[in-house]
Amino acid sequence: MSITLKSAAVALALAGASFVGIAHAQSITFSTGNVAIGYSDGYWDRSHAWHTWAHDQDRAAYQASKNAEYHEWKHDRDKDMGWHERHY
Repeated sequence: MSITLKSAAVALALAGASFVGIAHAQSITFSTGNVAIGYSDGYWDRSHAWHTWAHDQDRAAYQASKNAEYHEWKHDRDKDMGWHERHY
């Protein structure tokens, strides 16, 4: 196999691996069950990590979910950045 053919094969393999990674990344879904506290600008998850809303429909789905704690203000309004313990 010539060097050019080997280089092309390696490039094709790397491009395919990148495509698989992109396709996999697009399969990530939003789960309202992972949200601890929602705010207009994002939400705290149950592991105490902050996320901005990726889509307006994610925020709407959480607001409509059972036992949702949603506040129509930005999380940084409060001294504790909007985080407080919830007992589910």
